[in-house]
Amino acid sequence: MVPERSDYRFTKTHEWVLPTGDGGALIGITDNAQAQLGDVIFLELPRAGTRLAAGARLGAVESVKAASDLYSPAAGEVTEVNDAVGSAPELVNQDPYGKGWLVRVHLEGEIPDGLMDEAAYLAFSEADQH
Repeated sequence: MVPERSDYRFTKTHEWVLPTGDGGALIGITDNAQAQLGDVIFLELPRAGTRLAAGARLGAVESVKAASDLYSPAAGEVTEVNDAVGSAPELVNQDPYGKGWLVRVHLEGEIPDGLMDEAAYLAFSEADQH
């Protein structure tokens, strides 16, 4: 279930971005994405200092079912990688909006306007499964 926080924005490729109020943001994958993937066993994530363009590949997630590329919902420079998910990728399954975040970025500009809010994402992901 998507948390009831209006600050999250979602992509059609099932990533989320959460502004942190200090010019930065956290990025992760949605609960829907982790459920579709199954047990996450490996994450390929960028290093701190990597510049990401909105919509550009930021890494990959591998599960027992599939491997999938991850895309950045916003432009920015990676300032921190969640080391916890590197050593315990199951955190992405257990807590995708909390302890399972992937990277922290310093935003370059604003969060893109085309991203979905919670209600739009829920409707999109529901329609996407049918």
